[in-house]
Amino acid sequence: MHLSNYLKALKTNTLMLIFCILLVLNFVKISLAEVRPNDKFSPLEVVDIQLTSLQSNSNDNKGIYQCWLFAHPENKKYTGPIRKFVSMIRSTPYDVLLESLFFETKLISKNQTEAKVEVFLDGKNKNRYKILWILSKSNISKECTNCWMTIGVSQPQNLGPII
Repeated sequence: MHLSNYLKALKTNTLMLIFCILLVLNFVKISLAEVRPNDKFSPLEVVDIQLTSLQSNSNDNKGIYQCWLFAHPENKKYTGPIRKFVSMIRSTPYDVLLESLFFETKLISKNQTEAKVEVFLDGKNKNRYKILWILSKSNISKECTNCWMTIGVSQPQNLGPII
């Protein structure tokens, strides 16, 4: 009988340990959760968030998903749901955005509703690209009643090899 109680206690403790591990892993997942659009981000910060996430994209496409979160609802009408967006980013010509070596952003125009950001990006293929990012204000949630989101991105223009 003593052995039976011991085995029950061991089983209960093992289940509790597994539950605690899952809870901790879920907490870590939540604490590493994506950055959501909100009214605090400037157009440059939005583009930096998107490019940084694409630069460090993982096999499970978390970086692409992070970028997609900042796509304007009007943009998503064309780029589609996340699955289609992943396919687009992983294909030519936008695949140069993934795992870039370096990028630099410059605000070239901004008014109350639209902003344009020029991007120079060094791709992992050792070529430099020029890209125009266009952002527009959106209202998608209580945290994002007037936030900047990407409405369009030009095709990367290859400027040649990095010198």
